[in-house]
Amino acid sequence: MKTHNSFDEKFEFEGTAKTGSLIALAIGLVAIVAGFLMGGDHVQRMFSNLLLMSYYFVCVCTCGVFFLSYQYVAQAGWSASLIRVPQAFAKVLPIASILLLVVVSAGLFTQHEVIHEGKKHMVPYLYASWATHGLTVVGSENYNAVIAGKAPFLTVGFFYGVLVAFLAAYSYFGYALTKCSTDEDTEGGMRNYNKSFALACTFLVIFGFTFPIFAFGTIMSLEAHWFSTMFGWYNLAAMHVSGVAIMALTIILLRKKGYMQWVTSDHLHDFGKLIFGFSIFWTYVWFAQFFLTWYANIPEESVYFYKRWEPEYKFWFWLNIAMNFLAPLLLLMSRDAKRLTNRMMWTCILLIAGHWLDYYLMIMPGTVVEKRGFAVEEIGTFVAFAGLFTFLMLTQLSKFKSLIPKKHPFLQESLHHHI
Repeated sequence: MKTHNSFDEKFEFEGTAKTGSLIALAIGLVAIVAGFLMGGDHVQRMFSNLLLMSYYFVCVCTCGVFFLSYQYVAQAGWSASLIRVPQAFAKVLPIASILLLVVVSAGLFTQHEVIHEGKKHMVPYLYASWATHGLTVVGSENYNAVIAGKAPFLTVGFFYGVLVAFLAAYSYFGYALTKCSTDEDTEGGMRNYNKSFALACTFLVIFGFTFPIFAFGTIMSLEAHWFSTMFGWYNLAAMHVSGVAIMALTIILLRKKGYMQWVTSDHLHDFGKLIFGFSIFWTYVWFAQFFLTWYANIPEESVYFYKRWEPEYKFWFWLNIAMNFLAPLLLLMSRDAKRLTNRMMWTCILLIAGHWLDYYLMIMPGTVVEKRGFAVEEIGTFVAFAGLFTFLMLTQLSKFKSLIPKKHPFLQESLHHHI
């Protein structure tokens, strides 16, 4: 590895990081297989956990594209020297997207038997609230007028069309922004930067309109009777906080290994401001969605929170707000706190776990009948995806010829960033 003032520094993916990620992936896969082999309720929990982690995986990688885009649109200088990390996230997005589609397809087309009101029904493991046969057929014993009214949207064709189109678009913009950056290192000049600016503007317009719909389809439709216009923005805030936390944690760990020594406490301060600010925004949307639903007391809406106030989930419901609001509020409010490497590192780890819990509470109460604490399904799936993400992301990071975009027009501003 070159010295910290060299523009030829290249990340070498080897040693503990590579071995550890592969071991985590192997252990997680064994736990996932074991969960399916146990049968019964364990299979349903496995599908729910796979959806949770594949959705989380996609959101983190999409955050890489989102981060790059608003940095270009804002013509931000502070981040220019560290954009290789979000670019590595973006390059993993196509794989994450395919994995999410595989999980969704398996859960949608694999059925199991349930007993409801004394009758046996065959329902899919995922999206049973709208994908069960006969829900929209007048005269069927499964007919549901609410779902029938939403039938133009809650169909397999529309569901897949939206999912594939949006994920393909996000992946394309991630690829294009990364390619412009690497081409810039070879060609120099402003052509690639100007192209990146145009791509970023286009992406943000598309992303702003489509990400809420993506969240509606993938997660909110698990409980298709319920609806919240805030759900998309709630997911956007969660996606951004968790994604930026993982970016910051990656950079901190790279610095501890001797890489990216040009990243200073001033850069960490900016990451801390983003994490702190969007954690407050997440809390605002969380509270508004919860309070207005409770205040209106509309049965088809309040049932969503009623489930999450059952004894099995109530502790986790309040822990969610403590981890994702109180923790960043208390740990990152002051200027000095954002500049302490170890405090930033542990806050990021806490928020990564906190938003896993956030997604857990979005998914589990609406999909799992038998409620119990965390077990092999939750732990194993998390470990598997953590290992997979680490391996794929660091592999992509190692493919860059340099960890620093040598000809980025704002590079010197970033290297001399001070606040």
